[in-house]
Amino acid sequence: MLKAIQLGSNSGLRVSQLCLGTMNFGEPGRGHQGDWTLGVDAARPIFEKAIENGLFYFDCADVYGVGASEEVVGTLLNELLPRDQYVLATKVAMPMGMGANQGGLSRKHILEGVDRCLERLGHDYVDHLVIHRHPHGVPGHVQVPIEETLEALDEVVKSGKALYLGASSMFAWQFAELQLTAEMNGWTKFISMQNHYNLIYREEEREMNPYCARTGVALTPWSPLARGILAGSYRGGFEKGTTDRSKGADRSRTESLYRGARDFEIADRVIEIAEKMGHTPAQISLAWLLSKAEVHAPIVGVSKVEQLEQLMAAAEIELDDQTIAYLEELYQPVENLLSLGFS
Repeated sequence: MLKAIQLGSNSGLRVSQLCLGTMNFGEPGRGHQGDWTLGVDAARPIFEKAIENGLFYFDCADVYGVGASEEVVGTLLNELLPRDQYVLATKVAMPMGMGANQGGLSRKHILEGVDRCLERLGHDYVDHLVIHRHPHGVPGHVQVPIEETLEALDEVVKSGKALYLGASSMFAWQFAELQLTAEMNGWTKFISMQNHYNLIYREEEREMNPYCARTGVALTPWSPLARGILAGSYRGGFEKGTTDRSKGADRSRTESLYRGARDFEIADRVIEIAEKMGHTPAQISLAWLLSKAEVHAPIVGVSKVEQLEQLMAAAEIELDDQTIAYLEELYQPVENLLSLGFS
């Protein structure tokens, strides 16, 4: 059974130790992840198992399935739980169409986008509204004045349509600028950072993670299993995928994110430790992440109930210092993906 934890030290919001990511729920064939999407009936047992085991924090985004994920998530949560028994997050910023104002973090898109999110979710408010990158971090969109973005987000909170704000992948200096600008103007600050962090992508340990730890911001990393690499879905190379996702069209996205020379050697060490301890590679990878004090609720994605059961059990695994050092030993710095334009 997962425990309830405080999401950082800057709010009273409590969440489960793990957050269920919902990118793969929606309408099959709709959106970029359509070839491995689960519809509402296939997703229901996963939600039921999550709730049964104390997982009550759910992360969505408007762009997942071009709105279809929010429709599935909202339907299931309305069906399965009273509103005050779960924490629901969604994200805005990514393009939702070809229109000039259908993406980004302008005042227009934030206000219109949040209303559409709520309509698809069938909710009056979300607990946690996350900006899906920095206002200047979505390729092809204008560089919105950060004051415009922050004031619009503050209005969303003041209107009761969102209770808390979060941010996602950006440079630490950009996040610090957002936080300080909000503070200087009396606007709502961000309580969380949803960044890219796992055993084979650790560039966030340089600046973002220490900054968040120092300022009480919770880290809720995405891709804790490196899109299956750290779960053993690839055995030694990208051409050796063993799952529908690792063999499908989504593989190219995985290759674009993971460029380290020793990624698969690190994954092999995860497998080695898992076999020695009697756990799965996914459990060891997640246990490593949970060993970091600044990490609060990693976002996990699953397509089967058994996968979710394994990941929830990982919250009980404790790795000793020697094991952690062994898992981390091979890591070599890579170019920060944000410097390439997108993470």
